[in-house]
Amino acid sequence: MTTIWIRAETKANEERAPISAQDAARLIAAGFHLVVEESAQRAIPLKAYQVAGCEIAAEGAWREAPADAFIIAVKEMPSGDDFPLTHRHIHFGHMFKDQPCWREGLARFASGGGALYDLENLTDTNGRRVAAFGYWAGFAGAALALKLWAGQLDGKMPPMGPLHAYANKAAMFSEIESLMKDRTPSALITGALGRCGAGASDMLSAVGAKITKWDMAETASGGPFPEILQHDIFVNAVLAAPGIPVFVPKDAPTTADRRLTSIADVSCDPGSPYNPIPIYDRSTTFDDPIVEVDSDGAPLAIMAIDHLPSLLPMESSEDFSTQLLPSLMTLDRPDQGVWGRAKADFDAAMARL
Repeated sequence: MTTIWIRAETKANEERAPISAQDAARLIAAGFHLVVEESAQRAIPLKAYQVAGCEIAAEGAWREAPADAFIIAVKEMPSGDDFPLTHRHIHFGHMFKDQPCWREGLARFASGGGALYDLENLTDTNGRRVAAFGYWAGFAGAALALKLWAGQLDGKMPPMGPLHAYANKAAMFSEIESLMKDRTPSALITGALGRCGAGASDMLSAVGAKITKWDMAETASGGPFPEILQHDIFVNAVLAAPGIPVFVPKDAPTTADRRLTSIADVSCDPGSPYNPIPIYDRSTTFDDPIVEVDSDGAPLAIMAIDHLPSLLPMESSEDFSTQLLPSLMTLDRPDQGVWGRAKADFDAAMARL
């Protein structure tokens, strides 16, 4: 029997879960063994997993899980840990695109003999990800960009943190709408045709923003793009990757006719050499959600939180779990299909050590 062990998240303010209680019950009915760790921060109540038939374990007990168990979570483990990893792990690892500390992270798998099936690398035969939080990342990112813009209208940088999860998207929308007070911004979205861009577009449309939607065709000529600076809000939903153009140049903060004051870099990869918004160099957090850029004239700030969907943990968890479930149903054959492709990507990354 294949064991799927849901690890407790350790990242601050991370309330999402990779598998909902309803889908845990479906996996159990299909013959899988589900173990769920206790967690004080998970949005889905532990009781719901108990009712579904899951075995309950103490937080952090995955270290003693059976050797053949799959350890699943949303986010990576704490960067300060350095003990060897012996299990097969499923989570967003942030190690395959030259991110900071990727060598140290993969070295733990090398020394322990474990493996990482990165959630970002679970793809179908056409290379499309089988499960993603992108829609909710875009939705929440656009909401925070609107919140920042509304607070900047008096010419000052508004206090933004600490942020907290919303009960649902209706509560988020209600707050943002009250801050805008019938004022209408203009916004440009890059990657508008993807999941993330769709979420951003839906949020911006809901408050009546004037939206310019760009995708590959509009950015094919290469950057930077002065048009972006003529919008109040910029939402980037394009992943940093080789060949991506620079969207916002380094001199943007001092550009005389700049209208742009609020940026949501939803893709959030400032440590990558391919960062398309090179005016900032660090991610932000729920406690400290914006980077204020030195600028002439109008303020300019960037929000770059790498787990935005956790602002809407219930909706994003249930949606992600629904997308992932068909692939989880094949986890008893980890050398085939989506899992085989993810393992090949891991092996290729390991070969670079």
